[in-house]
Amino acid sequence: MSMHRLSLLLVPACAAWLGCGEAAPSSEERSPPGLPVLTPREGTAVISQDDVLPGCGEPDAGTGAGDAGTPDTSVLVTADSRYHSSAGVTVVPESLAGRDLEILIPHGIDFDRRTGTPVAGGMRFDNVPDGEYFLRANRLYFLTRARHFDLGLNRIGRPDAVYTSIMESTASLSFTHLEPWQDWTSTYDPGSSLQATSADVDLYAPLSPNEYPTAGATTLEDPVAWVYSGSGRGLPALDATKGDRLYVNQLNSVGAGTLPSGGPLVYSTVVSSLHPPAFSFTPDGTTSLPLSGALQPVAQQPFSMEWRLSEFTRWRTDANPTGTLSTPSLSLSPAPFGYQDGWVGYQGELLTLTLPRGEDGVIARRLAYGNPYPSSSGVVGTVGYSFRSATPVVVGTRNHYPSGGIYVIDRLDHLIAGPLQPSISPPRELRIDGVDAYASRVVGTTQPVFSWRPPVQGTPKAYVLSVIQLVGTFDANPTLRFYVPGDRTQVRLPPNLLLPGTVYYARVTADGSPNYEPWRAPYITAELLPNVSADTYSAAFTTP
Repeated sequence: MSMHRLSLLLVPACAAWLGCGEAAPSSEERSPPGLPVLTPREGTAVISQDDVLPGCGEPDAGTGAGDAGTPDTSVLVTADSRYHSSAGVTVVPESLAGRDLEILIPHGIDFDRRTGTPVAGGMRFDNVPDGEYFLRANRLYFLTRARHFDLGLNRIGRPDAVYTSIMESTASLSFTHLEPWQDWTSTYDPGSSLQATSADVDLYAPLSPNEYPTAGATTLEDPVAWVYSGSGRGLPALDATKGDRLYVNQLNSVGAGTLPSGGPLVYSTVVSSLHPPAFSFTPDGTTSLPLSGALQPVAQQPFSMEWRLSEFTRWRTDANPTGTLSTPSLSLSPAPFGYQDGWVGYQGELLTLTLPRGEDGVIARRLAYGNPYPSSSGVVGTVGYSFRSATPVVVGTRNHYPSGGIYVIDRLDHLIAGPLQPSISPPRELRIDGVDAYASRVVGTTQPVFSWRPPVQGTPKAYVLSVIQLVGTFDANPTLRFYVPGDRTQVRLPPNLLLPGTVYYARVTADGSPNYEPWRAPYITAELLPNVSADTYSAAFTTP
């Protein structure tokens, strides 16, 4: 994701606050109630190369005509949901009443704050002077000067679908004509698995038999299996009268020669699928989801790739001077309704390839994937390489490994048109209050300044600063994120965000995606392709 270069028409206080008064040196935790548990793509923005920011010198969006002699100082925030289905795109306005939204206006090293008033179609903030401000949506902070900010979402499925609070349910499975079942061997050779998906409603759901079939079996009978929601929402109610249908996909491991290191190269892909007729089912925590039928073989579609792992691993020390190589991965997923609005909705995997930690070199290979979906759907590829700290940070009973990565996401035909390699490298020389952030220490304040240098390769359109709290339980790590344009190399945190005596680490993402606009519509533009990013990450630090 990327942001576009903001204008330098900034007051001196803003220059001191963000570091935007300095010349640029040469050269990753999915939210407000009702908003998604994800980040604008991260999980990941281009303000074009104009001299003036969007919203500066333009009519104020959404506020109507005003007195030409009295500038409008209101900001309108909206959050329409855009439901993508076989019937097209249906826009449904959402109420923002009760949402955790706030505007923070930089004022020296502090911020002036504004609360909003719910209005028809959104929330209005008054007395916001011309210039930049942060819109805070729960723990996400978007730097903008827009007079209309869109927190809307793309969703898949019909807009009248009902989603329950049930995240997992029993399932009764009765399948024949499976491809011969494979046992799990390792993360890199996972054997057979089953997934249920639907684009009629928003459903991605791994299936877990209570007793797995024996190796080589082609049938499965299990009345007490489990289905898990993987979409971040509760399991949907299925309605036969609405035409709700599912796919059940079987993935198997496929060997494809050897790795540069000499080990086996094995990937997983869809090999058989079932598309039963529409039926009704409402998850209630007791009734089992009934799934049965004969799976059909899925034709394999070949493609060639040259994956230059060494073009990822060469940036390890920029990501963190003492970090280690972690896991390279490649995956293909369906784009249910094509590419017009980018990668909308998650419908599981068509192919996954996870390599051993530290794998390097070049992989030039011809692979194949199964795709049971209509020809109108697209295929999106994600390639990445993660890095992590060499030793864990122990908090309570939990080991944490500060981490980052380099990622490229695009439609498959574009992704493999050339070598798989990054177009942007990580930011460099991350500092906290001017001190090397790659060495663990106790910082001097709970309102530190984070600074960095631009990447060697590529031009960031945006930076995302993530400040990640390391907790002693196995709950999710609370994360603050700040989205700033690519000509900024410094962020001062607002006061009272970091807890005293608490362990954190920071990650700064350089984003070179050409279509992301977090100053205007972070969620819907985050899904536009391509998406390219690279991270640098700090050592753990402790607040006083």
